[in-house]
Amino acid sequence: MKNLIKLTQSRCFLAAVCLIGLFLGAGRVWGAHQLADSENGTKVMVLNYHKVDNVHNSLSVPPAEFDAQMAFLRDNGYHTVTPDELYDSLSGNAELPENPVLITFDDGYLDNYKNAFPILQKYGFKATVFVISDFLGKYPDYFNWDQAREMNAAGIDIQSHTVNHRSMTDLTDDELVAELVESKRKIEAELGHEIGFMAYPTGTYNLHIAQLVKNAGYKGAFTIKYGNVDKGSNVYALERVPIFQTENTHRSFLERIRYTPIFASFGWVKN
Repeated sequence: MKNLIKLTQSRCFLAAVCLIGLFLGAGRVWGAHQLADSENGTKVMVLNYHKVDNVHNSLSVPPAEFDAQMAFLRDNGYHTVTPDELYDSLSGNAELPENPVLITFDDGYLDNYKNAFPILQKYGFKATVFVISDFLGKYPDYFNWDQAREMNAAGIDIQSHTVNHRSMTDLTDDELVAELVESKRKIEAELGHEIGFMAYPTGTYNLHIAQLVKNAGYKGAFTIKYGNVDKGSNVYALERVPIFQTENTHRSFLERIRYTPIFASFGWVKN
């Protein structure tokens, strides 16, 4: 019996060591090359930012750190894509470039224009900003429509984050429809092209809300559910990987870049 217990303990220890080695070793390889499987295809990481400034806040990534993160993506062969390109790939109508990544921002803060936009241009990266349509040009912490048009013309996609950023599970159907339809209409009128995607304010949604999003004319919607997007994803509940300021922001960023594809491959981040 004692020998059996020792053997079992030895096997458990060996399995743990192998698993740690998988994360630490394979993560360095897989983190730079998105995983694929025969059923659901390439797994695309959708990064979720909010603010890029020097405020000490979990939602604020310092500009120098954001620059370092973009440099990492460039140096490791990542290629930025748009929501439309992701959608076309999920629909089987187009191929994504090698190592695709979708960079997103929520809300439409002025620092996205002042700080993040020049860094994205420096690396030739595309990105998407989900804007609160009634806040642009109205509040000083948010960029205005002229700035939105400038970014849009330079390859920064502007999409919807509703009219007033109200938690959608707290609204009536009439209020939900107004938040979805009016935001889409306003952005289209200001930018002169169709808006096809939105991000749920505070991440709250359900299947009924997702159906209303579809009915309002959106092709897809993004959540704050942690994970990578692939052909097994619900196009109206697309996963993202949030990037926060932490005690060691760059290490946290690298861990999410390296290990999320591994966790996804084992089915640990999708429900």
